[in-house]
Amino acid sequence: MNQNQTFAIFLFLFHLVSAQQKEYKIPDSLKNKSYDYLDDKAYGLKDSSKAAIYLYAFLQKAKNEKNWKEIANGYSNLSNQSSDKLSIIYADSTIYAAKKTNDNMLIGSAYLSKGIAYYSLKHHNYALDNYIIAHGYLAKTTDKYLIYKLMYNIALVKYYLGYYDEAISLLKDCVSYFKNKNPRAYLNSLHFLGVCYNKIGNYGLCSETNILGIAECKKLGIPEMEVYYIHSQGINDYFKQNYASAIRNIEASIRELKEKKDFGNESVGYFYIGKSYWKTEKYETALPYFKKVDQLFNTKGYLRPDLREVYEILINYYKAKDNPEIHLYYIDQLLKADRMLNETFKYLVGKINKEYYTQELLIDKENLKRELFIKNYKYSVLIGFTSIIFSGFIIVTHRNLKNKKIYKKRFEELMLEINNSKDKSKTKEKKEKPAMLGINTETVAIILKLLEKFENEKKYLDRDWKLTTLSAFFNHNPTYLSAIIYHYKEKRFNQYINDLKTEYIISLLYSNKLIRKYNNKALAEEVGFSSTERFAKAFKNKTGISAAYFIEQIKKENTTLN
Repeated sequence: MNQNQTFAIFLFLFHLVSAQQKEYKIPDSLKNKSYDYLDDKAYGLKDSSKAAIYLYAFLQKAKNEKNWKEIANGYSNLSNQSSDKLSIIYADSTIYAAKKTNDNMLIGSAYLSKGIAYYSLKHHNYALDNYIIAHGYLAKTTDKYLIYKLMYNIALVKYYLGYYDEAISLLKDCVSYFKNKNPRAYLNSLHFLGVCYNKIGNYGLCSETNILGIAECKKLGIPEMEVYYIHSQGINDYFKQNYASAIRNIEASIRELKEKKDFGNESVGYFYIGKSYWKTEKYETALPYFKKVDQLFNTKGYLRPDLREVYEILINYYKAKDNPEIHLYYIDQLLKADRMLNETFKYLVGKINKEYYTQELLIDKENLKRELFIKNYKYSVLIGFTSIIFSGFIIVTHRNLKNKKIYKKRFEELMLEINNSKDKSKTKEKKEKPAMLGINTETVAIILKLLEKFENEKKYLDRDWKLTTLSAFFNHNPTYLSAIIYHYKEKRFNQYINDLKTEYIISLLYSNKLIRKYNNKALAEEVGFSSTERFAKAFKNKTGISAAYFIEQIKKENTTLN
């Protein structure tokens, strides 16, 4: 066992003991809550001190159940909500717990999170170490979100190293993938794509990207991301020699960046404000900004290669002013900066060229070997499969003919149900049910009334209804709600919601020619299903036939009301 593993185990055990000591602080009311409930509560609270009780309750529940997957998720939640240095400690505990699950996706995600925590502290070496380990695990999974998330973070390292064209290639892929899947990740990718365009001298495309980014922030309702595009545009203005605009835009972003504790972009902002004043020969005004870059180097250890110029400017300035003491100080700072940059870049370049690219080649090699094996295997069994396929064709043909008869019969039954429902009075006859035991009759009556209103107002068409969200909407106990639906509707909660959505879309398809032109994805969105697959499954479960078959038959029947 190496030192890092020993240290990780020590940290995990330390937090395990600490959490156990604090167990008494968790209210009894939270001990039997679900993981989803505790997770939603924690992330719904902006006040970290209030969120902490739900985070610790989540972790304690996982420990009590010895559920290593949820223990890993619990530490991951704490890592995401904690200060930078503490987040790394929690990240180590996440990795330890994730390894207990032997789940490549969970382990890879844990290493990726630790790398991101290091990157936020601008410890690029440690960040890349963890990204490479994460890459090894995630390459064995099919989790595209995590793979693209890793790709984005590798692109940031490439950007830092100056491999701008390679970073642009990766970021374009990230923008395309995240655009319709994760708004925040999409905006982050778009922002850094614009920054890279600036670095290769394409200032026009950088401005276009910044304008698009600000518009997308407004459209997606994420105003806190606008500051990064304003900051990027300010730097772009400097390179376009629009110095007044550069100062204005960067100054407008500095305060918010400081509040976000983004000292990296803060330092870059000071540098380009100072450079803008320097270019307009306002040397005395520029100096305080250059000195703030030096101050952040001293306190945070952050310096980018382009910021190194600060020390060259200050050395020449104080040399001309014949101030040997300050002149010497900045010479020492430049030497210190060069040592740090040389060590960092030597390590990062070596790592990304030797380990990351080697790992990529090995993965490609394994994929090629797998493809060749599959190709040879397919060739060797082709003749055998031909006879099987022919036999299968006969069986499938027979089955399809049989299914068509069943589907046709089921369609006719559905049409009969629809026509009968049209002839019935609008007042529905309620099936008498025996009273429920264990629930107050008044409560039952109230919930049934709420369900009736829910159905009449077609609230069920909203997306992602869960038992917990509907019970919160009704302001009633989820256990009671579930029991009443099961007793009076004779359905589990999910089936109840899915059937309402399906019945609604059937009525639309029957009465509206335009709706019949929709594909399954559009139909799913129309009635609030979270995915096309869920819609297709719910429709088949309710009707016994597919939506496509129903539409095809109803077109043939030509019984539209329009």
